[in-house]
Amino acid sequence: MIITETSFSDLRLYARGKVRDVYEVDEDHLLIVATDRLSAFDCILPTAIPRKGEVLTAISKFWFGKLGEIGVLHHLVTTDVNEMPEIVQKHGDILRARSMFVKKTKVFPVECVVRGFLSGSGWKDYLQTGEVCGYKLPENIRESQKLPENLFTPATKAAAGHDENISEAEMSKIIGVGATAQLKNLSLKIYDFAANFAASRGIILADTKFEFGTNKDGRIILVDEVLTPDSSRFWSADAYKARGAQASFDKQFVRDYLETLEWDKQLPAPPLPPDIVAATTERYLSAYRILTGELL
Repeated sequence: MIITETSFSDLRLYARGKVRDVYEVDEDHLLIVATDRLSAFDCILPTAIPRKGEVLTAISKFWFGKLGEIGVLHHLVTTDVNEMPEIVQKHGDILRARSMFVKKTKVFPVECVVRGFLSGSGWKDYLQTGEVCGYKLPENIRESQKLPENLFTPATKAAAGHDENISEAEMSKIIGVGATAQLKNLSLKIYDFAANFAASRGIILADTKFEFGTNKDGRIILVDEVLTPDSSRFWSADAYKARGAQASFDKQFVRDYLETLEWDKQLPAPPLPPDIVAATTERYLSAYRILTGELL
């Protein structure tokens, strides 16, 4: 079953993002539904990707569990619809395998990006300025090359339109110096752990983005999705070369296809042909299979 949008009359819609529909279940909990929508260049595409929502949910569940090994607190309560409140269970036919019942938090209005390799918007910034989010980099670094050190490169969170890379100083003006330092340290810690684990499975975690919030006790916890093909660049270690585009297990494959079209990266976005859709589904499923060692 392909799900592109959900609507439940007995649940209050809390937010509708580019991929996820979020509902308020009670005072302390939210229901996050991962649809099969796909966004690229901050535009929602008119073509859905079969099983995408399942993969995003399953990979997030996997990583939330793994990150417990290094003491990372997170918002996930369960992905099992049968363990969710009765009001949610009634919609199990739609929600099964694509929903997370989570603790409500006050989310920081920034995205915490960590880069181990130079790619994407970081590469474009480097070409223009020689810097990435305030970090001056050595000359002659090539696209997809490993950086001298992992970089914390935050971004603004745009409800619509394009997110923008910002410096730590700019982030501090938004959420404060202390919170910025905490989120930076936590982001680098998670990235280092995840990158080492992914490497053991033959995958390079080139970069990723995290979101954090504070719970009722004021503690910082990891929220939203985590280390998925939507929020990360996963490259094949066997096929890696330190220049140019890489063989990936994420939606960069779709971005690369869209770059071949005469499209101004504004809505409406163009539809995807069947072969691109099928190949994208396979890349998402491969990411899950390789990382977890299990079939979905």
